[in-house]
Amino acid sequence: MKLIIFACLAAVALARPQTPDSEAETILDERSDNGDGNFQYTFQTSNGISSSNTGTPGSEGQSNMQGSYNFLLPDGTLAEVSFIADENGFQPSSDLLPVAPPLPEHVYELLRIAEDQRARGVTFD
Repeated sequence: MKLIIFACLAAVALARPQTPDSEAETILDERSDNGDGNFQYTFQTSNGISSSNTGTPGSEGQSNMQGSYNFLLPDGTLAEVSFIADENGFQPSSDLLPVAPPLPEHVYELLRIAEDQRARGVTFD
């Protein structure tokens, strides 16, 4: 009896639709490029991946970008990341990213002492 139940469960699991990511299709693809370093693009795929970005020329010759991207996690929840990329580097923001714990109060006091010593010319080489 257990073998029959196991076989039925296995058949149901194998019968569910399976569409691998390699078969995902692009369902939205919008792009604009002004030719002067300003651009914008948005795309979305059938497997839940999407991205939207805007770019502008940077002050140091780089391309600054601001945007977001989304994708489905293995548990089916949506991962969302927004970001800025400029002369200060890539700066992501997401609830999925770890956050450092706050510094203990005594660390702020030590930093204040070190700054006072630097201001008075005290250095330790």
